[in-house]
Amino acid sequence: MGFSPVWGFSYTGLSSATEWKTQQKITVSGSLVNAADQSPISGATILLDGKAIASTDPNGRFSIEVPAGKIVSFQSIGFQSHQQQWTANASQVRIALTAVDENIQEVIVTALGIKREEKSLGYAVSKVSGEQMTEATPSNWVDAMKGKVAGLNITQASSGPLNTARINLRGDRSLDPGNNEALIVVDGIPMVSGSFSSGVSDAYGAGSSGQDKDIPIDFGNGLGDINPDDIESISVLKGAAATALYGSRAGNGALIITTKSGKRNQRGIGISVNSNTSFQSILKWPEFQYEYGQGNLDRNANGEQYYSYGLTEDGKNTGSTSSAYGPKFNGQSYFQYDPNTETGGTSRTPWVPYTDGVKGFFQTGATYMNSVSFDGGTEKFSSRASLTHTSNSWIMPNTGFKRIVASLNNTASLTDKLKLNMKVNYTNKSSDNLPGTGYNNQSIAYFMIFQNPSISLDWYRPMWKKDRENIQQIHPFSSYIENPFVIAYEMTNSLKSHGIDGMLQGIYTFNPKWEFMLRSGISMRSDLREQRRPWDTANFPKGYYKQQDLIYMESNTDALLSFNDQINEAFNIRASLGGNLMQSDSKEDVGVARGLTSPGIYKLSNALTSPIAENEIWQKEIQSVFGMVNLAWRDRIFVDVTARNDWSSTLPSNNRSYFYPSVSSSFVLSDLFTLPQAISFAKFRLSWAQVGNDANPYQTMKYFSSSVFPGSAEAPSRLHNANLKPEISTSTESGLNISLFKNRLTADINYYYNRSRNQILVVPRDVTTGYSSEVINGGLIENKGWELSLTGSPVRNTDFQWNSTVTWAKNYNKILELTEGVESPQQIIASSGSGAAEIIATVGGSTGDLWGYGLVRNEQGQVIYDAGTGLPIRPQDKVKIGNAFADWRGGFHNEFRYKNVSISALIDGQYGGIVYSQTHHKMTEQGKLKHTLRGRETGKIVGDGVVQLADGSFAPNTKEVNINTYYGDYYRRANVETNSFDASYLKLREVRLEFAFPHTLVTKWGMNSASIAFFGRDLFMITDFPMYDPETAALNGASIMPGVEMGQMPSTKTFGMNLKVNF
Repeated sequence: MGFSPVWGFSYTGLSSATEWKTQQKITVSGSLVNAADQSPISGATILLDGKAIASTDPNGRFSIEVPAGKIVSFQSIGFQSHQQQWTANASQVRIALTAVDENIQEVIVTALGIKREEKSLGYAVSKVSGEQMTEATPSNWVDAMKGKVAGLNITQASSGPLNTARINLRGDRSLDPGNNEALIVVDGIPMVSGSFSSGVSDAYGAGSSGQDKDIPIDFGNGLGDINPDDIESISVLKGAAATALYGSRAGNGALIITTKSGKRNQRGIGISVNSNTSFQSILKWPEFQYEYGQGNLDRNANGEQYYSYGLTEDGKNTGSTSSAYGPKFNGQSYFQYDPNTETGGTSRTPWVPYTDGVKGFFQTGATYMNSVSFDGGTEKFSSRASLTHTSNSWIMPNTGFKRIVASLNNTASLTDKLKLNMKVNYTNKSSDNLPGTGYNNQSIAYFMIFQNPSISLDWYRPMWKKDRENIQQIHPFSSYIENPFVIAYEMTNSLKSHGIDGMLQGIYTFNPKWEFMLRSGISMRSDLREQRRPWDTANFPKGYYKQQDLIYMESNTDALLSFNDQINEAFNIRASLGGNLMQSDSKEDVGVARGLTSPGIYKLSNALTSPIAENEIWQKEIQSVFGMVNLAWRDRIFVDVTARNDWSSTLPSNNRSYFYPSVSSSFVLSDLFTLPQAISFAKFRLSWAQVGNDANPYQTMKYFSSSVFPGSAEAPSRLHNANLKPEISTSTESGLNISLFKNRLTADINYYYNRSRNQILVVPRDVTTGYSSEVINGGLIENKGWELSLTGSPVRNTDFQWNSTVTWAKNYNKILELTEGVESPQQIIASSGSGAAEIIATVGGSTGDLWGYGLVRNEQGQVIYDAGTGLPIRPQDKVKIGNAFADWRGGFHNEFRYKNVSISALIDGQYGGIVYSQTHHKMTEQGKLKHTLRGRETGKIVGDGVVQLADGSFAPNTKEVNINTYYGDYYRRANVETNSFDASYLKLREVRLEFAFPHTLVTKWGMNSASIAFFGRDLFMITDFPMYDPETAALNGASIMPGVEMGQMPSTKTFGMNLKVNF
């Protein structure tokens, strides 16, 4: 009769316990701490007679039953073991382990999942523990990385509950904004993320780019499918030397995620329950003005400014404008819209502001995340299984998501030589509606811009006109401004997503010197996305339906033969030779119904005309061989040499092979030299490396696509490149790691220098050639910078500890070359159609340079106005306004522990950088913001600047201009300078207050440990940015465009409670 391995280890543990009953047993409980700083040691192994019987929990606590008088051993990597015996029951025992050589040498998971001691590495690696990931219990693990790693930059678009992120290390190395993200590796297998957005940000207003232009919708990607509670640690590999063994996939660095595995539990199966409840509200609002209502500067027969919805006895209609230059709220009454009759009122009603006209639309968001995990094992087998359910109701009505994540991790020693490891993670994610974003009338952000202070939100709540349900919506002030409740409840963007990440690994140890590893893994995502648009919308008078079926799949198979030998007393060598096969397949099927025969029925069979079907397939394969040699001298000097060669199917046959080596070294100065006693540990590291990168599929040959006309085909608009070469990045880095005062203070300083050449770019081409763009090799980008991490324990004793961490990073980026022989600027990406902000590359400039029209100034910096119009003179050429990326970033984390109570806080921020805000442009143009109150009393304004006289001299500007004309021109969309702002900010990123219940109490309840915590995230922000949040970007297809805000949704702050129980 067979049995499940999960139940198998439970039975074994029970049998062992039964044997102990024949001996006199005692119970010993307490905690295991680091002797240096009294911090808890989690995951330490507790052994009896050389066999593991238990391990310490995340707080370092343990409780064991052992025979009286037996010697118990406590072991943890990097510490000296400790043995002790007891003859009677003991509680609140406190055991301190001493670090080896008075220095804690963490084990770091490096490329290919190889574990190394930190002191042996010749390159910079940062490690974030699982405990750090869950301090503010985010539903997305990426959020927990902010401010904790020097050189790591995470950009999000404030695009909805899934809020996909752009993860970047050490600046942009490519002119292609979509090719600068770090590789994510989970348990040795690269993770496929998939396309997260279905639209671009250049659909202006009602969609000037055409009826079928998608708006940006953040459908999320695979990165959000990892449960933060399942993460054991994350190693951040920043430089090329650290990631060279991953090949072209990791040219921008890598985040190596190790998930939790099973551990032997003396009681059989260990059970952990984690329950989180959190609430989200809006972090910051722009400064709206509520002193003047809808209207313009028109005056009645008495010369008084007035308001009239439709033609009335007071005058002509002023209620169709989107501007708020109407009368001041002064207790008067006007003919206004009557929601009861759905037309103009027949009597005057009070002219009052509705301060909840925008803010009242949003609700308090709520997220409920509950997980349970089971783990345990025997000498031969261990297992961990977890199940997590997340339910989110976002701040916008009728939006949110549900997610179920199930994971299983099994390890089995089949023989003394063969060990198998199997891991699988399954995600089921769904949403009835995800918000559209960007500046277009299908997004709620567009409504927020056009909503007026004199209009009640309640007037829109019925959604449909009486007896015209699903046919004619209520939007009485403009047919371009959709009803916000129709946007929320009828213009839905739904998602059904499934994801699987799995790995099977076998390790065979021939003898103590030789080992062979074979690993195969798969990462797959399948999305069903549907977009629904009802009748009577500006873009789709007869409705619209779109269905997308997307499948992304990548498989990786690795083989690695390793040799490890102590050559003599001084030298140790480890050598490995391996290969990798990566195969990637993606498929997208799209069906579109332009118009619906019957309203409210969203099926392709209900299309008004024949549905449009599209199909795209992408395939790619990379074959690789690689090798490495690690040489150590007396555990003091370490030298690593690696080499890898890739053959990519996406490059032409004559260029598809590319080779890249790396060399790194580490010198443990504190072991090589006699240093001052204050220095506990010191290490110098130095590395050099090259990495390559290939192209996306189908760039090297001419491909035709199907046409809407039967029997015909369409020629491509992009010119291919049959001589495309791989990108190559060459980098060097050096660093110093030093610990002082018995590890009370540790500093890690790093300098890096990187050059990236032969970048694969798509650039515009003269359409008279028959192509609108072409694929080229070009560009030489330089990145260099400094990174600093400081960790310290200012105070520590038996009951109280204060631990502190500071991170800081600065990157210098410069474009040294563009296309060979071309010096003129090249547009990289535009923010919104023509005439607004653009990221443009120039020789001598930087990636992220934001260009646009600015103000014309004289030598003294004064704005020059037109003497005739009183408006700023418009420039002929675009200029550089600033750069989207910060001058530097930093974080400051503190944790205080007093007995069973701990409190932690993280502050992080950035200095410098700019953000262009299209929302600011429109709200200013329409008089919605407080700074437009200047000039309201007279309706006139004089611009602050000068006019140029006939003799070339300048005189003060004295020309009065109507306020609506002035604000509309000075802050016009094309004036990138007046709508761009300093992106510096300081945020209270995380706060956590936790109370751990006394061990003596929880054991009476049948638990091993229990704690309750209250946490907050993004609670407070200091910034001069006038809109919602400078920490934003714009969704643009499958990439995120930094430095631009277009129809941003409000950012949120989070408060919550967390309960953890371990059995």
